Amino acid sequence: MLKGFTHARLACGCRISFREGVEGSPVTVVVAEKSPACTLSLHVRDLPLFDYREALRPSTRLGPPEEEEFEEEG
Repeated sequence: MLKGFTHARLACGCRISFREGVEGSPVTVVVAEKSPACTLSLHVRDLPLFDYREALRPSTRLGPPEEEEFEEEG
């Protein structure tokens, strides 16, 4: 499943790793090592950084209003 990269370093200096995801999310991105210089409170060691399960669900927002088709006079 996980072919290619296993670790990466973010611009803030934190090191992330990629793990097998859970149902509905193929990959989980986890902060493997937090940088001492990182000021982002979202980066917590050993906690998932991104979880795309919600992105795979259908949207609950209303779309733009449907426009009626029109014919040109001619």
